[in-house]
Amino acid sequence: MSLATVYRPATASDMPAAHALSVHLKWPHREEDWAMVQRTSEGFVAEQDGKLVGVAFACHQGAYSSIGLVIVSDQHQGKGIGRRLMTLCLEAAAPRTPILNATEAGAPLYASMGFVDFARIQQHQGVPQTPAPMPLVRHAQCRVLSQADYPALIELANAGSGLDRSAVLKDLLPTAEHVVGFEVNGQLTGCALLRRFGRGHIVGPVVAQNLQQAQQLITHALRMIPGAFVRFDILADCGLAEWLESLGLPCVDRAPRMVLGVPPQSREGVQQFALVTQAIG
Repeated sequence: MSLATVYRPATASDMPAAHALSVHLKWPHREEDWAMVQRTSEGFVAEQDGKLVGVAFACHQGAYSSIGLVIVSDQHQGKGIGRRLMTLCLEAAAPRTPILNATEAGAPLYASMGFVDFARIQQHQGVPQTPAPMPLVRHAQCRVLSQADYPALIELANAGSGLDRSAVLKDLLPTAEHVVGFEVNGQLTGCALLRRFGRGHIVGPVVAQNLQQAQQLITHALRMIPGAFVRFDILADCGLAEWLESLGLPCVDRAPRMVLGVPPQSREGVQQFALVTQAIG
């Protein structure tokens, strides 16, 4: 006799069990990383006999909702649990446009629900060589940002991603180790967050006007943590991949970005180079 599956909203108390599911899949997320997504997203869990067997989140970001951290335990796969969790996330996302960064294993399910590829992401990680300082163009500077700069940073991150990052960044900024900005003629044109994540650190989001500014921001951040393990989730066509590899940060995973509708667009002359995380986009 098969046990009935109960679906309900995710709570903070579910995160230890959700983290345990991801550990089994060898995902690097810490319990704190799950907690951050739970605080900033609407989540759902699947339970059997009081035991969590599946989880999924929809992070609402303006006109879009990023679906991520979709996991079903090995012994409960193939029973429609993942599809039901996805349906709950899609219902929660409405009327927003759903987007997600799929695993290769999960992509067929999402494609069967109408999602289509619109871009690719790459995960680069390792202990990089400490990059040498890069020369700055005239009237430009790269500096650590203060709380007074955060409204401009959020506006910039929104423009680069085409998403409303306000809630996500207000959660991340107080605990970020370093928040770096690039200025030209006193105007903020780029930003990057360096923070704890997974096996070490992650740099993201990274938003800038061009590749050189993105490299300046990343160089500034990496020079603050020499010898540390670092991860980047970058857009595959952003131009950073070869440079990151030259620093000793190989590509260890690739995944499709998928959308059910029209994908988000960057605006105001800036673009997103690195994501917040694969789950949040």
